[in-house]
Amino acid sequence: MKVESWLFLAIALGVVSLGYALYLYHWVDKQNPGGERERQIAGYIQEGARAYLGKLYGTLAKLVAVLAVFIALLFSIDMIKSVEIGHVTGVTGKPLEGVWTALAFVAGATCSALAGYLGMSIAVKANLRSAVAAKLALNPAFNVAFRAGAVLGMAMVGTAVIGISTIYLFTGDPEIILGFSLGASAMALLAKAGGGIFTKTADIAADLVGKVEAGIPEDDPRNPAVIADNVGDNVGDVAGMGADIFDSYVASAVAAMILGVGVGRTAVAGGGGDPRFYVVFPLILCAVGMLASFLGIQFVRVGRNGKPGAALNNGTIVTCVIFAALATLLTWLGGFNLGVLIATISGLVIAVLIGFCTDYYTNDERKPVRKVAEMSKSGSAITIITGLSYGFISILPSILGIVAATLVSFISAEAFGVSGIYGIGIAAVGMLSITSVIVSADAYGPIVDNAKGIAEMSGMGHEIVERCDTLDSAGNTAKAITKGFAISAAALTVLALFATYGEVLAALGVELDIDLQRPVVLAGVLLGATCPPVFSALLMLAVTKNAFLMIEEIRAQFRARPGILKGSELPDYARCVSIASAGALSSLVLPAVIAVIVPIAVGLLLGTDALGGFLGGSIFTGVIFAMFMSNAGGLWDNGKKYIEAGHHGGPGSDAHKAAVVGDTVGDPFKDTAGPSINTLITVMSLVSSLFAPVIAALTIRNFF
Repeated sequence: MKVESWLFLAIALGVVSLGYALYLYHWVDKQNPGGERERQIAGYIQEGARAYLGKLYGTLAKLVAVLAVFIALLFSIDMIKSVEIGHVTGVTGKPLEGVWTALAFVAGATCSALAGYLGMSIAVKANLRSAVAAKLALNPAFNVAFRAGAVLGMAMVGTAVIGISTIYLFTGDPEIILGFSLGASAMALLAKAGGGIFTKTADIAADLVGKVEAGIPEDDPRNPAVIADNVGDNVGDVAGMGADIFDSYVASAVAAMILGVGVGRTAVAGGGGDPRFYVVFPLILCAVGMLASFLGIQFVRVGRNGKPGAALNNGTIVTCVIFAALATLLTWLGGFNLGVLIATISGLVIAVLIGFCTDYYTNDERKPVRKVAEMSKSGSAITIITGLSYGFISILPSILGIVAATLVSFISAEAFGVSGIYGIGIAAVGMLSITSVIVSADAYGPIVDNAKGIAEMSGMGHEIVERCDTLDSAGNTAKAITKGFAISAAALTVLALFATYGEVLAALGVELDIDLQRPVVLAGVLLGATCPPVFSALLMLAVTKNAFLMIEEIRAQFRARPGILKGSELPDYARCVSIASAGALSSLVLPAVIAVIVPIAVGLLLGTDALGGFLGGSIFTGVIFAMFMSNAGGLWDNGKKYIEAGHHGGPGSDAHKAAVVGDTVGDPFKDTAGPSINTLITVMSLVSSLFAPVIAALTIRNFF
């Protein structure tokens, strides 16, 4: 098949993926929405989620427009020479044009926003319908929630593949697609950070005042922050997390495509046919992954007395097996390189293994979570210390997995005559090939969490709440595994992007020399290593600042209106939603500056080598901080839930109060700062690669 035929096939499968997402959307929408009380509670959540995302996307649309104009003008200046890495015999390529790059940037941001909004829209419908379906049995409620999650999963990969394939089909220059990836990453950074601030502001305030001070249960309608808490699940864990994984998915494909140009150049020299196959091969893998995910989703079923967690895991495993089989068949029939296949499979296998490692440290059936719960009997300080300790230990197996994937993919590619760096890029694509089913399981979590809240607030009864709680328990584990998957995928992706930065400079005739004995490079490493912790601190400070305001609001409502706690009058839910929304949107400026401005400033002031060191430093600390914070937060969260299930004194005990404190500390760890670091290091790598021609032309010099 010709390259163009492969591209059309990828676009066609992307359209099918979107069509299936729309089919599932309508299927969920047709399910029973319940009675008036349930619809009223769900209506509050829908209204809050749509209002926040409307404000967020409105603000980001203005930012995207300004940046698009800046990119178009900057790359149109004659002084900035284009990166002609596509100008090889047999490879169609065009100079890097400012307008095309700007349009690609806008397209990436738009696709990310559309996928996130579609996911949020179905989530706020599915939460109600899942709760109502739980009146029948566990299985119908599970099906509603998971299929709603699959809407986001299938829509996300469909829009990504269509966007990337279309841009390459029209321009023939993978460099321009960097703009698409940067647009997706910029949107993801602010959507995830903003959503994380929103959801944890409400979660912390609801827990501290509701559970600890007032002694009322979680999701009690008397808590003024309960609606904001449920809104946060949708904007943070559905739209935000979806945008985060969308960002890594796009970035991995784009990085591998750019690295494929160099491989294609070598293939031409050796008489190896059309070198563009190495450029489009990542897109072919993405298309195969879509097909495998579609088939794998059909195997996600839970019987009347089955376990939801096992159903989610079965879907993932089946998808992996199908993808591996299809990738092998594709390599055999298409005559692709065997080393590239090994790299693909290695990324996939490591993704699954890292998921199991994350599950071990965050599942309440395993030792670490139960140990944290047991230590809570000694007070909150011991709870926090134990969680921190296990959080740090949990980094090791995941890092070993990333190292293994890196080495295996590099060595296998080199052994079969392909660039080892290209092998690493393909391993990242392989790891993210099952994104659809992973995102489906991830979005399932907040949907069933909301369903449980609606069941409690509308008084559906103990049996219904218990069924929703069973679904929620599997959802918590799924969310923790997804965070580990996202962080690991981001790690391999940024390694490929780091190589892309060097490839771009090499095409400009600039040699990248990252020698740690040079002071300027060491300075870059230190500056880069500082960015992830500072970024995390800014986000967590935003959470604490806004949580303080909401706590004061809840206390004020309890004091001024005693009827709230008696259940004779409703709280002002809208006021808490407004506090969380305003606080999240106002806290995004400095994080955006770190992600976009700092890499450019380092490159212009210290040179391209220092910027290379900067990227290396940010990758090292970013991956470690993200893994630690995500796993530690999951430990504390599930430790608290283990106690709430009736262990170590159950709800209201001293152990429970200590566990609530630990969970409160872990909330911004696992849902705000940790996942956002993935996108931070991706954005900084993309900014560096995209603006490398500008930096190389305008930098003071590589001195020292």
